[in-house]
Amino acid sequence: MHVTRQISRRAVLKATGAATGAAVGGVGIATAVGAAPAAAAGTSYAHPGLLHTRTDLSRMAAKVKAGAAPYTAGYARLTANRHAQSSWTANPQDIVYRGGTSPQNYPTLYNDVHAAYQNALRYHVGGDSAHADTAVAILNAWSAKLTAVQGSADRFLLAGLQGYQAANAAELVRDHGDFDLGRFQEVQSKVFGAVSDAFLAHHNGAFVTNYWPNWDLANMACVLATGILCDDRAQVTRAVDYFKHGAGLGAVKNAIPVVHDDGLAEWLEAGRDQGHSLLGVGLMGSLCEMAWNQGIDLYGYDDSRFLKGAQYVAKWSLGGKVSYTSNTRQKGAPGVWSGSETATAAGGVDPNMQRPIWAMIASHYTKRRGVSATYLTQIAARSAPEGGGGDYGPNSGGFDQLGFGTLAFTRDKSATPTAAPTPGAPGAASASGGGSDPRPQTAATASASASPAAGGDLAATGSEDVIGWTAAAGVTAVAGGLLLLRRRDRVRRDGAQ
Repeated sequence: MHVTRQISRRAVLKATGAATGAAVGGVGIATAVGAAPAAAAGTSYAHPGLLHTRTDLSRMAAKVKAGAAPYTAGYARLTANRHAQSSWTANPQDIVYRGGTSPQNYPTLYNDVHAAYQNALRYHVGGDSAHADTAVAILNAWSAKLTAVQGSADRFLLAGLQGYQAANAAELVRDHGDFDLGRFQEVQSKVFGAVSDAFLAHHNGAFVTNYWPNWDLANMACVLATGILCDDRAQVTRAVDYFKHGAGLGAVKNAIPVVHDDGLAEWLEAGRDQGHSLLGVGLMGSLCEMAWNQGIDLYGYDDSRFLKGAQYVAKWSLGGKVSYTSNTRQKGAPGVWSGSETATAAGGVDPNMQRPIWAMIASHYTKRRGVSATYLTQIAARSAPEGGGGDYGPNSGGFDQLGFGTLAFTRDKSATPTAAPTPGAPGAASASGGGSDPRPQTAATASASASPAAGGDLAATGSEDVIGWTAAAGVTAVAGGLLLLRRRDRVRRDGAQ
């Protein structure tokens, strides 16, 4: 059975023009352990409020000062990393290239971005202002010089991955007296955010299924992080709406298309390989965490669909057997060429492959929400203490996540399991799947969370430009179509609705 449909820009980037209130200065972070922090009213978001809130940073500092495990082991990973040294000197570029024929200078950017983040985090935990000064110097140097990211289709990976990471580094030093926040916000929005937004809207002119989930997820993370850093409600709205209803494979119901009775849900990219699946889970987790810190509950959206998908990947990565539903994705571009690729089973795994992604996800579900997540608990323990960029190899795959989750996300179990935003409230993610209004909410209200059954070194590389490919024989082009073929005549039509 073949299903085709037209994808409109309006369906992808939906209803973002509602009026916004006046910005309000001064933001308080909710201190209840299980609560999604409430942001200020109006257009100002909670700051710091990307991967780390002020409460999180205070917890890390207090635990390390007290010599508490496993925080001390996590902090030791940070201080030992060469990027976390106050002697780091930035090497900014006018234009950064990834893919194509131009010089591949993007490692300069990801090394400097991780150095800025690690120094900023080290400052908040250890208190040495020299690290804050170094982070500021790196970020100021780049915002004074960077004008564009270019290259092949891989430029979208560059914008997405390094864009959300740079925003996180900037968020940690936004109040530093020497930081040129305004200039950095302009570069963040016009260079990183604009490229990521264009990818979600147009997918490089290709069919929407041409790109695997991690491409969408990297750019969704960048758009969300940019919106929060820049207090831009429209960008936050776009990212949240795409997570729920996006046409591409990174939208949650496309990335995790089949939920099984045992409480596990297939991760689509498991049919590709383990490394990219781990990347995707880490990116979706980062997206959920950044939204949570603004009172938007994507972790619990659609009956905690992400939990079920993360559990699936954790079990599979631990060497467990998982089910996989055969699917076919359309490749190519309208009017250029059309092909298809079919995945029939989850790929092979290396139980020793690691990415620093699990502590954040496991801690949210088991500590904040108080639900059982057997496989997440096991794989997080195996991965601890998590390092960061530079600890997992010198190539781009070793810098796809900011890491240090053992230090940053270990938390005590909440005495009151999850207090997530009320469905339908400002800033809340509606469990019914309806439209969202990601304005900062004024209060976090407790609501019970369904507890799904526990059920028991690759970067996102490989340019997927639509030039020069060879079409698969016998496949007809379907303009703008979303095509996923399922066994037992089951056809999924999840996407923009």
